[in-house]
Amino acid sequence: MGIGGVFFKAKDPKGLAAWYREHLGVPVAEGETFGQFSEERAETVWATFPLDTKYFAPSESALMINYRVADLDAMLAQLRAAGVTVDEKIDESVFGKFGWAIDPEGNRFELWQPPKANQS
Repeated sequence: MGIGGVFFKAKDPKGLAAWYREHLGVPVAEGETFGQFSEERAETVWATFPLDTKYFAPSESALMINYRVADLDAMLAQLRAAGVTVDEKIDESVFGKFGWAIDPEGNRFELWQPPKANQS
């Protein structure tokens, strides 16, 4: 069904919500801190990592959010054009394509483009 809920602390909740609305299209109304997600046939993965994982680096945050995107290359280009710090590494596997970037508060996030058969 997609992302059921994402909750995390932020120094400027409304500003960070506006940033995610502008750069990733997260459906958050202007001036609000909560958005609604509704995706049919979406899959959500929940996983735990060891405390010493480097997967979230360079962020020191205790969490990372994975956002499903239709076109990873276009999203990464859009983020770069906006001055967002984007990891140059892209992973591609049978699970799809993965890329990463950093939000204004230093949180690393993952972008996932599922394989074509799983994008709807």
